[in-house]
Amino acid sequence: MARLLAFIFLAVIVAAGCSNEEKREVEDKEASVQLSELQVLADELHIPWSISQIGEIFYLTERPGSIVKIEDGKRERQKVMLEKELATAAEAGLLGFVLTPDFLQTNEAFAYYTYKDSSGQFNRIVVLQLENSVWKEKRLLVDKIPSGQYHHGGRMKIGPDGKLYATTGDAATNPEIAQDLQSLGGKILRMNVDGSIPDDNPVPNSYVYSFGHRNPQGLAWTSEGTLYESEHGPSANDEINLIQAGKNYGWPVIKGIEKKAAIESPLFTSGANNTWAPSGMAYANGKLYVAALRGNAIIEFNPQTKEQREIITGLGRIRDVFIEGNSLYFISNNTDGRGNPLEKDDKLYRVELSAQ
Repeated sequence: MARLLAFIFLAVIVAAGCSNEEKREVEDKEASVQLSELQVLADELHIPWSISQIGEIFYLTERPGSIVKIEDGKRERQKVMLEKELATAAEAGLLGFVLTPDFLQTNEAFAYYTYKDSSGQFNRIVVLQLENSVWKEKRLLVDKIPSGQYHHGGRMKIGPDGKLYATTGDAATNPEIAQDLQSLGGKILRMNVDGSIPDDNPVPNSYVYSFGHRNPQGLAWTSEGTLYESEHGPSANDEINLIQAGKNYGWPVIKGIEKKAAIESPLFTSGANNTWAPSGMAYANGKLYVAALRGNAIIEFNPQTKEQREIITGLGRIRDVFIEGNSLYFISNNTDGRGNPLEKDDKLYRVELSAQ
């Protein structure tokens, strides 16, 4: 009996001494077994944030200020020349990125980044143009979006209506701005691709499309044009929301499953004792696919049945997802200072949805 107890005690000590890297290696092996046809399309990415694609070419933003081009299995890190100094606060940097609809003719893309100057720290939305493998800031669309140590928002997508949408955070220090229609913080913004305000926006002469958001990180539309959004809650109570023009999504008045008149409650929430830290999202076949940072997973949500499940785990923090045809692409985010990177992290992955 004494020998048995000694053996168990030794085993516990050995297990406790395992490094995070060793544990992650085991998780990776398990995930590789569970996911058929999982492919690594690129590795050694540095805090990747957003995925954009045209044809067989991918462009990924890296938060420290680069754009990575991936074509035919080759990775090219391209320089980005900005008009303002890129901020280095936590979660800040070069964030959202989407190619313009006429990219093949203009070589232009929209970008969202955090900057610092003599007047403070802010976010801005600009047009970049690619020339000789260098991206240069060409035009300013929206400036002085509130910023702070955390909660910058930053996701951008072009909607089925041809408008450019962008998510903005509450800048952490003053959550009340999410309820202030005069502030661009804590909102989903909607604009024409030239940066002007659409005539049919719900708030006259304003970019504001919806408000009461804490730190919205993902946008996705269904084939019918319904808009969904993912959002970080306070430590827990993360949200998946169905977005409607002009609606109030509650922060900081309510959180989680709380309800109040004239305020929208989330379609899904992580609950008061669980955290997803949801990020980028995509839609396919009646389901939402959401990257989860703290959740270390891709989570599948069915808005009709209200069911949810983790479909990819064991690869660490996931920042963004992208769906083309039957392929699900996603980027890990283990080099952002909050994960446990393995050799050659971070990575761009592909898996067939049929494998799930």
